[in-house]
Amino acid sequence: MKQKLYTWIEDYLFFPNSFQQLISFLLLPLTFLYMLIILLKRTFAKEIDLGIPVISIGNIIVGGSGKTPMAIKLASKYEKACVILRGYGRESKGLFVVSKFGEILVDTKTSGDEAMLLAKSLTNATIIVSEDRVKAILKAKELNCKIVFLDDGFSKYQIKKFNILLRPEKEPTNIYCLPSGGYREPKGLYACADLELKEGVDFNRVITIKKDYKNTTLPEKVLLLTAISKPKRLLEFLPKDTKMISFPDHYNFVIDDIKKIQDEYKDYSIVTTGKDLVKLDKFNIQNLYLMDLDIKLNENVDFSIMKEFINSYNT
Repeated sequence: MKQKLYTWIEDYLFFPNSFQQLISFLLLPLTFLYMLIILLKRTFAKEIDLGIPVISIGNIIVGGSGKTPMAIKLASKYEKACVILRGYGRESKGLFVVSKFGEILVDTKTSGDEAMLLAKSLTNATIIVSEDRVKAILKAKELNCKIVFLDDGFSKYQIKKFNILLRPEKEPTNIYCLPSGGYREPKGLYACADLELKEGVDFNRVITIKKDYKNTTLPEKVLLLTAISKPKRLLEFLPKDTKMISFPDHYNFVIDDIKKIQDEYKDYSIVTTGKDLVKLDKFNIQNLYLMDLDIKLNENVDFSIMKEFINSYNT
């Protein structure tokens, strides 16, 4: 029942049917108020230069669009890099250094799933979670980091940064902001990006199936178990008869969830994402496969403006 509700909400936000469109129209007065607040915040924000190059990797729609794998791809190219994120779904509050130049310092409950995935993927970088991004950037400077990648930082108008916006390959048919649609900011603000990267044009997702960290292929009967935003997008990378059980984004699995699934799908192998795997590892699930996600950038993407921005802090 819950899975159907999550799917219904996802469809309403991005690809609504006629009934969902009617609900969307009825909520437009709230949407216009929301947009007014967003535009006022942007208009009156005063940028602060924190003395270190900050590269924001963001999007303007609700949920995932490849920010985390893009952060991994870009941050891996720089020495003494730091990735900063809020840490959605974590059981902690405040600022935590998740990893320091590759040394992991906290557990997944403290860091959140995305931060732990970053920490395990970027073995030479520093990962920080904090609701206060300015405080986190200053902490990165204190730790002698030389460049900051801000995960989901487009709306942090007060920070001087280079803004990369990721755009989905399949544009939502619902063009409205919350609560009428799935846009967190007006769609026209794509024009405010310093660099816009569109999936399917500027980058593609590359999926490799792994088991015990070795490349392999999936068995015949497969169940996708995940707690990410817009989970149906994963099905295009899996066999067409794959079954799916999805939980809310950043959901922390408990043993009862796993036992219930294993009882109901005894003959199935389970495949999951890297973000989910950091939370599922502790359950020692047999026949657990990983959809290892990488980003392949188009060689024609021009990063020269970003490099100029970074170099301006080294002169």
